[in-house]
Amino acid sequence: MAIEQGKNVYLHQSVRGYGTNRVADNCIVLEEVILGYPTADILLELRAKQTATEYLNYDGTTVNEHAVIRSHSVFYRDVVVGHHVRTGHRVTVREGCRVGNHVLIGSNVVIDSHCRIGSHVSIQSNVYLPTGTQVGDHVFLGPNCVILNDRYPIRQGSKLDGPTLERGVTVGGNVTILPGVRLGEGCFIGAGAVVTKDVPSWHLAIGNPATFRDLPEELRTLNRIE
Repeated sequence: MAIEQGKNVYLHQSVRGYGTNRVADNCIVLEEVILGYPTADILLELRAKQTATEYLNYDGTTVNEHAVIRSHSVFYRDVVVGHHVRTGHRVTVREGCRVGNHVLIGSNVVIDSHCRIGSHVSIQSNVYLPTGTQVGDHVFLGPNCVILNDRYPIRQGSKLDGPTLERGVTVGGNVTILPGVRLGEGCFIGAGAVVTKDVPSWHLAIGNPATFRDLPEELRTLNRIE
């Protein structure tokens, strides 16, 4: 198990590491967590060399200070997790992702490859973020949100186009956001909305398909996510 530990780290004995992983000071990593999970190219190399995973040298997962990673979560290779990040159970974070500081990732969240998550972000349980999604600072994502990046799945060879959520966006529960959509700074997406086009900054989006109106003055403030 290739895991470099800082000071005052609690690492449960069932934690498994692939590649070279780093867990910084004052972190807690709990039962059955996997760090540095190999991508398909690494698995093919493993098969070709007929060697054990311990002998493959690649960058695994870096977990920075004061993070808490709860049970049965899986972090792939080349993932960097900021300080004071907390996860629920059964979280999956795919390769190439960058997660900022003071981020909550709820249970059963899936973050696909090469996503960028800012700081002071709250991602509630059962949210799905596809490859290439960009999430700014102070963003709130309600439970069961689905964000898409393929406008014509399987039917056409279209380029994957992950949405962008700018600073201070709030997304209510059960919202669907279509590929390539940009949610402007501070906008608020009502629960159950289906967002098919860009939302202007500091606007409210409601309905299916979502329509826009000015955001009430009392909601024109950044989310307070510690």
